[in-house]
Amino acid sequence: MTAPTTPRRQATLPAMMSAELTRRLGPYTGRLGWDASQLAHHQRERLRLLLTHAAGHSPFHARRLRGVDPSQFELADLARLPVMTKAEMMAQFDAVVTDPRLSKHQVEQHLAASLHEPSLLLDEYVCLTSGGSSGLRGIFVQTLSEFADFVASLVRPGYARALAAGGPPPEGLVLGLVAAASPVHSSGFGAAVATGPPVRLIPAPATLPLTEIVARLNTAQPPALMGYAAKLAELAREQLAGRLSITPRSVVTNAEVLTPADRAVMEQAFAVPVIDSFVSTEGLVGHSEPGGSVLSFAADMCLAELVDDDNDPVPAGVPSAKVLVTNLHNFTQPLVRYELTDRFTSPHATPAGGWPRASIEGRADDVFRYGGVAVHPHVIRSALSGDGAVHEYQVRQTKGGVDVDCVTGGRLNTAVLAARLADGLRQAGLTQPEVNITIAEAIPRDPKTGKVRRFLPVQP
Repeated sequence: MTAPTTPRRQATLPAMMSAELTRRLGPYTGRLGWDASQLAHHQRERLRLLLTHAAGHSPFHARRLRGVDPSQFELADLARLPVMTKAEMMAQFDAVVTDPRLSKHQVEQHLAASLHEPSLLLDEYVCLTSGGSSGLRGIFVQTLSEFADFVASLVRPGYARALAAGGPPPEGLVLGLVAAASPVHSSGFGAAVATGPPVRLIPAPATLPLTEIVARLNTAQPPALMGYAAKLAELAREQLAGRLSITPRSVVTNAEVLTPADRAVMEQAFAVPVIDSFVSTEGLVGHSEPGGSVLSFAADMCLAELVDDDNDPVPAGVPSAKVLVTNLHNFTQPLVRYELTDRFTSPHATPAGGWPRASIEGRADDVFRYGGVAVHPHVIRSALSGDGAVHEYQVRQTKGGVDVDCVTGGRLNTAVLAARLADGLRQAGLTQPEVNITIAEAIPRDPKTGKVRRFLPVQP
């Protein structure tokens, strides 16, 4: 049975989070100046600690690490370890976690009871869920201090920019957050507990009606804005129309592919270069420079291997089939070579200081497969984002092509767009593509996270 969170502990969650972030934010920001040698030394030591703890406390990892001496383990040895999938993790959850008091049933009970108010399981653990709207659902458990590691890796680039500009204000970093509402999701939990210095997140959940999001932001006047890419583009159009009136000094997108059209409307509306980011509940975090499209990843917190379908490394310039993540800060639920179905491409240039860099190509499970023909979502996305009348879209794979729902901001020539899409599908190898376009009032978002699944492949 789930152990209740005491009122005293519940009431002090924001204060506890503030203390955890205060201890981390300065030192972790300093790591951004590490050279390759410092970074590699830290990675090796953290990896050895992680493997030692996992082998000693997780039956799942003890089996997989049999014969491995963590004290002598090198970063180059990581490729010898087996890959860990979400399906395996969920099926063997009780054996994966390192605290024997934790169980999948217990965590699920806690999540069901925490849909609206954040709380700690066993007075200690943050419980989160991810992936329900885009594939197999996963559940993730970590201590509050481990979650603070994750938040620090997310906000420290902004903290570094604030320091360079003379230092953050007394109230700390303040960000308007247009993301998930429920605290069972990482952004929702963060917004609920990061409410004071050194970081204050102002929630304007993406699940709210647009008019209410606009009203919240107009009232709060956040100096920085972070949220889902398509939702921030929608808010940018509200700004251009005069209904939203904010002056953020930075705009950061996440969770969705940032299209050139969305970037352009945001930069026009808010008059700042947009920062793209990648944030996964599993712990991997990356940011671009303002106006950039290549992200630098927090390799002191997570190791990321870009691999093909056979889990072999892909060369620079070649999109990966997936990314294998080894989380160096979550010792409660060790993720070692954990499979994410996101497609990254690393640039040909050598990463500065050893910090890995990559652009985001989307998710591998967004690829449409027609027999032996595979159509990458970029083929469809490029045609849709090239039409200024298309503000949002959702694409469903059909037997012979695609059905597309489009939300428009003006007159859309559906025949021209359909022809452009069909031409792209033919170039990708589909001989007689069928394209149907429907004008929609809105694209449905997940009621819990506010995310949109843009590409819906035919289920096998």
